[in-house]
Amino acid sequence: MRVAVVGASGNVGTAVLRALAASEQVDGVVAIARRIPDVTAEPYRSATWHSIDIATAESARTLEEAFAGVDAVIHLAWLIQPNRQRELLRRANVDGTARVATAAAAAGVRTLVVASSVGSYSPARDCLPHDEGWPTEGIASSDYSVDKAAQERFLDKFEADHPGIAVSRMRTALVFQADAGAEIQRLFLGRLLPSRLLRRFTLPGIPLPQGIRLQVVHAEDAAQAYLLAALTGPRGAFNIAADQVLAAEDLAAALRARRPWPVRPAIARAAMSLAYRAHVIPAGPGWLDMGMQVPVMDCARAKATLRWNPRRTARQALDDLVGGMRAHRGTASPALRPEDTSMPTTRPDPNRQPHS
Repeated sequence: MRVAVVGASGNVGTAVLRALAASEQVDGVVAIARRIPDVTAEPYRSATWHSIDIATAESARTLEEAFAGVDAVIHLAWLIQPNRQRELLRRANVDGTARVATAAAAAGVRTLVVASSVGSYSPARDCLPHDEGWPTEGIASSDYSVDKAAQERFLDKFEADHPGIAVSRMRTALVFQADAGAEIQRLFLGRLLPSRLLRRFTLPGIPLPQGIRLQVVHAEDAAQAYLLAALTGPRGAFNIAADQVLAAEDLAAALRARRPWPVRPAIARAAMSLAYRAHVIPAGPGWLDMGMQVPVMDCARAKATLRWNPRRTARQALDDLVGGMRAHRGTASPALRPEDTSMPTTRPDPNRQPHS
């Protein structure tokens, strides 16, 4: 079968390309990104590339042309930065999803696999695992979450209007791998936690919000879930996360801190907001709001329906990422470029941030 990957040069896209290349059932890959990587390097050399910016209205026609003869489309493209340009984010993320889905329908694609997120879920007040039936109204103070919820509403309508297309929604946890180390440093931490500290020092402690809990998944495991969905065409939503839920102690240990220093969430949010306004970090406080409020996901449906099982624990995925941050790991993709920008001498241009 032939598979198209939109957002193929990013964190998840790179892992998906590796999974597709290793599958005997896939005999052709069409890769789409705003900025094309070095196509002589692995894993990018195994695909036919198209440069398409899904944030533009003109992309609808070129997407349909690129999807000709494709059996399944995996849609991963999502703009995280520039965080301060709200309308641009909406055009790329919500309108871009609509363009991808509409083009897939026009091209006769039978399976559409879309990257949703744990961020699409409404707040939960407990630590119990919740399945895919939990409401997807998002976290109002998080732009990312609001857009993921809007994407879910679009997919509701798209499924109703196109019953012949099998739509899978992959509600993934945070996706980590070593090759995303430099990118995640740029997108979220900036100068707040210079990677040189991760390489050279054991910290006596690190401040973390009280009650923080994180679900993550290794990029290789997430890619297997996308591959299985593309091959089998199941309908509906799937929670995708490693089995373990990370606590403050896990985060502190991974960051070479002897222990976490608990901070009241309101104080942590105020500090993050101040750092964001001062351009010390590129990620706004809505990310903390989302991280503190989303439910713990129950992944039983993915295991039963897709026959998916994560091979890496949550702690292994976290350690892999932190190791990649220490080493400024990346790939031959503009989105995953490996150079260290954790301590820039000038303020970076936000328009250089990747969305695929």
